Parts: sequence; structure tokens; C-alpha cells
Amino acid sequence: MAKTKSAYFCQNCGYEAPKWMGQCPSCKQWNSFVEEVVEKSSSKVPEWRSTTTTTGNTKRANKAAIIHEIVYQDESRILTPDQEFNRVLGGGIVPGSLVLIGGEPGIGKSTLMLQLALSIPQVKTLYISGEESEQQIKMRAERLSQSSKANCYILTETSTQNIFKQIETVQPNVIVIDSIQTLHSAQIESAPGSVSQVRECTAELLRFAKETSTPVFIVGHITKDGSIAGPKVLEHMVDTVLQFEGDRHHVYRILRAVKNRFGSASELGIYEMQGSGLREVSNPSEIMISQRDEPVSGVSIAAMLEGMRPMMIEVQALVSNSAFGTAQRSSTGYDTKRLNMLLAVLEKRFGFRLSAQDVFLNIAGGLRVEDPAIDLAVIVAIISSQQDIPIKTSLTFAGEVGLSGEIRAVNRIEQRIQEAEKLGFDGIFISKFNTKGLDAKKYNIAIRPVAKLEDLFSALFG
Repeated sequence: MAKTKSAYFCQNCGYEAPKWMGQCPSCKQWNSFVEEVVEKSSSKVPEWRSTTTTTGNTKRANKAAIIHEIVYQDESRILTPDQEFNRVLGGGIVPGSLVLIGGEPGIGKSTLMLQLALSIPQVKTLYISGEESEQQIKMRAERLSQSSKANCYILTETSTQNIFKQIETVQPNVIVIDSIQTLHSAQIESAPGSVSQVRECTAELLRFAKETSTPVFIVGHITKDGSIAGPKVLEHMVDTVLQFEGDRHHVYRILRAVKNRFGSASELGIYEMQGSGLREVSNPSEIMISQRDEPVSGVSIAAMLEGMRPMMIEVQALVSNSAFGTAQRSSTGYDTKRLNMLLAVLEKRFGFRLSAQDVFLNIAGGLRVEDPAIDLAVIVAIISSQQDIPIKTSLTFAGEVGLSGEIRAVNRIEQRIQEAEKLGFDGIFISKFNTKGLDAKKYNIAIRPVAKLEDLFSALFG
């Protein structure tokens, strides 16, 4: 006879408690515990566990093995026509991987996943939707204009037991779940979307992916504070966590790797939302730099790295006299605390009176920047705006600024210089300490090393 019990789960972090509590001891949230019936049924093992997988391998036996006796086989990844998606995953889809994709409502998660399923006709794909009907998915596929040659099966189902039966029938090579919050398992007696249901359904998909070497993509909703809905353990269970970011009122979207067991966790892909779907942007520097007929003050170009990818971005600054007595400090796409630190360096070391002036900073293109090499471009944009002296648009900057006004070296300076040269810049200002071992003769761009901010100001403003 099945043993049934009830427990209390925190709807914010998934903490389990035997009785109701006012405050969660894990995440410190108040009134977040909900009672859920947890049933441990004695159901049989899912049928897919005893069947032959799509790769011809049966279920492996779980036993301990000495590490030097383990035979490693380099499995080939599934390459998609989307180079941005391949880059974010670390070189393609890994067999047996479980990938979680989160993003705001309406940002384009379902479009991205359906576009992926339709773009690889050589691979049999099963697209499982718990939110839309088959007719709705067909309409979207027709809009993407890729459904004629696609080897994609559509299933509208929310029960994991029925889903696994269809998986056994179709034998797909790639599975897409849209979304994990709509699935429910008979193993748990609670509503779909609850913490226990999300955790159990993800665990079943994880076991299936690992035992059959079938990659599974699951779409997850996010909460109002921007984190993926459901228990935090959900992000620990999966192999890769991708965040689909952007403003629904703008055309550009950013696919960012937050966690990746098979590649770099700092890669990103950039897309442009069009009426026919998402178009990959192969050269993001073109969209990050505004086109102008004449130079204006307060604008500089930074040579930055996002993961393994060099790109040029535009830094915009506006410095004006404060009208309310208390100076305002505002930044978009850049850390405000680091902006305050750079302003303090300019005032303490070089005598720029910025304490009584408002300073506004913006990173063009909607990108969030954490690379310290952008410090030099931020300093130049601020001084350019305060002195009302335009900076040549053919110059770019890459360097970290220290508290004493020194310009520190940054990593992988060769890639930054090559990207600036490829985009047609005439000169790049770098740290003097980056020139060790650097062969400047092989570049067709003027490399201008500086050690302190005084040298930079002398070269730019005289």
C-alpha cells in the first residue's frame, strides 16, 4: 500500500519542513510555507529505463570504478545552424545534457526553442508544450518559415507519464520542454508549478537524459526579482543554465550562460527580434556603437571582453551642474559603486571638481558590463563631457584604473587590439604594463601605452 505523508515547502526556495513555520530558516521569507501532500508510490520503473536508447546503448549498471580504469569517449556534439547558440553552449549540444532556459514573459523563449527545433532537420526533435495548442505552435512555425523541412514532432501534454510513453514511441534525439512549471508527475500529489512538482519532474527528466544520452531543454519561468521560479536546487540539478535577457520594447536579445558544466559560464549570444523570428548578430560591435556624422563630447569607445568574445561598446557620460544642491550619480549597465570610486579618484588625485555636479553614465546597446577594462573609457567620457571636448571616434580604450590614478594591465590584450583593428579604429590606448611581450609591429593600428591618467589626459586634451 502506498505511504502518504504531507510536508510544508517554502514556495521561494523549496525548503522542506515537517510543520508550518512563519519564517523560512533558509531564505528568511515570511509566510512562504504551503502544505503539500507527498506520495511515495510503488509504481513500476518507467518503460524507457528498460528499452534500448536512441544511440543503441542499454541502461548502464551503477557500480564503483577506479578512475584510471574508466574509459573516456569524446562524444561528438550536435551542431546547430545557430552559431550564437553553439557559442553559448560551449561548442554545440552535448548528448545527455539538461539545459534550463529562463527569461521574462514575452521575451522570446518559446520562439528561440521552436526555432532551434526546426533548424536541425538532420536530428529528430520532440517539442513538448504545456502552454500552447498544436495549432498555435503550427502558426508560429509558419511564421518562422522553417517547418517544411523540419524533422520536428509536436506534443501538447503535461503528464510526465504520458510524455515518456510518447518519447518511447517517437525515439527523439533532442527534447524541448515548454515549460517545466506546467508539468506534473503522478509521484507527487500537488498542483503543477509547485516546488515539489517542479523538483520531481526535473529529476525524472534528468534521469532520462543521463541514462539515454538524450539532450533535454527545459524552459523555466522567472519570478518578479528576476530569478528562475521554483526551488534553487533546480539550478543545481541541471547541467547548463541560460538566461534570455532584453527589453521587450527593443529588438535586441541577449542569451547569457549563467552556469555551464561543458563550457565557459561567461559567454553570451546576441539576437535581433524580427517578424520572422530571432536573427543572430554575428558582429555585436556594430550595434553597440552609434553612427554619428560628427563627434560629440561625453562619448568614448571601450574594447571589452564578454566571456571569450571581444567587442567594442560605446560609453556615454553626461556631467552637468547640480540644480538641487545634492549631486546625482546614476549609471545604466555599469556598477554605480565603481563609478563613485572613479569619480573620487578624479577629484582627489587630479582636482576635478565633480562633487557638486551630476554625473550620468550609460552603456549603449542595453549591455550590462562587468569587465574592469572599461574603466579607462568611463574616465575619458566623464572628462570629455565636463570639459566639453569631443573625443575622436577612431580611438578606443582598454585599461583598468587604480585608486592612485595608475592604469593597470588587463587580460588578453591581443584579442582586444585585433578586434579594434578589424573594425577600422586608428588607435587604442592600453596600459604600459600590457606591452611586455607584445609585438606592436604586426598590427596596423597605433598602440598607445600610458602608465598614469596624467599621460592619458595630456595625449587627449593637451
